[in-house]
Amino acid sequence: MKIRTHKQDSRLIVYDADRIEQPREQLFDPDYWRGRGAATGEAPGRGSSLFIDAEFGPAVLRRYLRGGKAALLSRDRYLFTGYQRARPVAEFRLLARLKGAGLPVPSPLGGLCERRGFFYTGSLLTRRIRGAMPLADRLSDPEVDEVLWRETGACIRRFHDYGVVHADLNARNILVGPPAEVSVIDFDRGRIAPGSQRAFASNLERLRRSLEKLWAADRRARLDTCWALLQQGYAGQ
Repeated sequence: MKIRTHKQDSRLIVYDADRIEQPREQLFDPDYWRGRGAATGEAPGRGSSLFIDAEFGPAVLRRYLRGGKAALLSRDRYLFTGYQRARPVAEFRLLARLKGAGLPVPSPLGGLCERRGFFYTGSLLTRRIRGAMPLADRLSDPEVDEVLWRETGACIRRFHDYGVVHADLNARNILVGPPAEVSVIDFDRGRIAPGSQRAFASNLERLRRSLEKLWAADRRARLDTCWALLQQGYAGQ
């Protein structure tokens, strides 16, 4: 991976020069890809992720959007404190580091930060992991996949052993398949803080809460079984 930056006027693009030869603003515009017939779908959530088939391969274009009460003030603008501290640039560089360490994350392709006075907007391009689906979509499987749940726990442990603190570890940010390969996505506001045991425990608690919200109350016993398997994988059992 050759990390390069391209700055023009109030825009800065960080990108992998091995994948993207000509960095330009259009690459981060959903309408550009739709107009070329290259948009192949969207991810659920805030409506900010677009699947595309680009000249540099299958990719995911994600616009940084606010959720909750913050969205009432601004849907897509963040306080500008420097290009290198902007979310798309920080996440691109974190993904590049994690990928270089051999951790299962999507390859970063490009990040755009566009300054607008005291604020900025941003987008991120990552390589799409073909054939993978969110762990949340596997909860309806009729049988408990013991390998899948143990592998999920083992995968999370790999990140924690490296010191990675995920800001929003939930059942949609863990991808599985094929067949039981596990990877983690969405490292916005993620950080590397070795030894942060309380933060690692909080990651697991957040994941458990997201599963409880998705799993029907009358199937809680099955959730407990799967969670026990995940914990076994996390513990290396």
